Amino acid sequence: MDHTSHDAGATDDRAAHRAHGPSGGHSGHSDHVDHRHGGVTWSTAAKATLHCLIGCAIGEILGMVIGTALTWGNVPTMVLAITLAFLFGYSFTMFAVLRAGVDFRSAVKVALAADTVSIAVMEFVDNGIIALVPGAMDAHLTDALFWSSLLGGFVVAFVVTTPVNKWLIGRGKGHAVVHAYH
Repeated sequence: MDHTSHDAGATDDRAAHRAHGPSGGHSGHSDHVDHRHGGVTWSTAAKATLHCLIGCAIGEILGMVIGTALTWGNVPTMVLAITLAFLFGYSFTMFAVLRAGVDFRSAVKVALAADTVSIAVMEFVDNGIIALVPGAMDAHLTDALFWSSLLGGFVVAFVVTTPVNKWLIGRGKGHAVVHAYH
């Protein structure tokens, strides 16, 4: 495995971490990526996935509620829900990176690099679950089937996306690009 390009980009990060002292200034972040060896814990992957899931869930639920309340068809409702899931997912990362002092354009780039694959997998899985549950797409806001299929889809999406995020973070991609701004 060739880590030369990752290690070259990580050199500045390691120097910045050393400037924070022997612990790298990351007390409380001990389960993060070991950039030198590509190691990542399941805890780190789960936290990254949960971070992504929260933004996705807010956008997805909002889109499903709006589309269902306006009695839109299934396709426009799902398009709205997926669009809002990406918007909220990216926004959560962008706000954190902007708070770290990064300019808006760079924050957008970081959010796209950090979250695109995770959000895409999550949306594919949870919308697939909703589409496959008989009657879920036609359920109303007051139906338990609406909420159970939506929430069940999030649970399955979390389980499927966590290993994807572990793999990405271990290679210095996905949520790993946000670590420089913690």
